[in-house]
Amino acid sequence: MSGFRSFLLRGNVVDLAVGIVIGAAFGTVVNELVKDFITPLIAAVGGQPNFDSLYFTVNNSRFMYGRFLEAAISFLLVAAVVYYLVVLPYSRFRARFEKAPAPEPTTRDCPECLSQIPAKARRCAYCTAVLSVAA
Repeated sequence: MSGFRSFLLRGNVVDLAVGIVIGAAFGTVVNELVKDFITPLIAAVGGQPNFDSLYFTVNNSRFMYGRFLEAAISFLLVAAVVYYLVVLPYSRFRARFEKAPAPEPTTRDCPECLSQIPAKARRCAYCTAVLSVAA
């Protein structure tokens, strides 16, 4: 039981739980924004006051696509907010503190005379020792 308790009290699990709760609350806010603000703005331009009544018919079957449009708009807004307010700032923050990869060495030491020679050389220019193929 103590292992389970330590698992639950680790920082990652608590952070994930907080993120899920905040994400759910944010999703609700965005859905209401789309339903009560953005959809009426689109309706003012298009003349359709409620997307719930949008449909098309094929062989007497009704396909209600209005709710799907609202859900798609909500998803796009959530994705844009997450990208611009979370992903981009986090990427910039990480790039600031990550070390740049070390450049490939252009020279190496000759194993016979210890002179500096080009990394791709197959023979030492100073002692003419035959070298193994550069790695």
